[in-house]
Amino acid sequence: MTTIKVPDMMCENCVKRITNALTEAELKFQVNLAEKNVVIDGCQHCVKTAVTELEDLGFTPEVQE
Repeated sequence: MTTIKVPDMMCENCVKRITNALTEAELKFQVNLAEKNVVIDGCQHCVKTAVTELEDLGFTPEVQE
């Protein structure tokens, strides 16, 4: 599991956009608005895909090591 901080996720609409994009990319994930993060359940390729999807939506993802 890898956590990606998404500090500019502000509302349920952000959660919906992220959920739709990551579901379409066929990733296993959890979005947490209160913590402002996305947890990816998968390999490094999955994490890179998630980061790309988040950037494409206009967010600034920060992978937590």
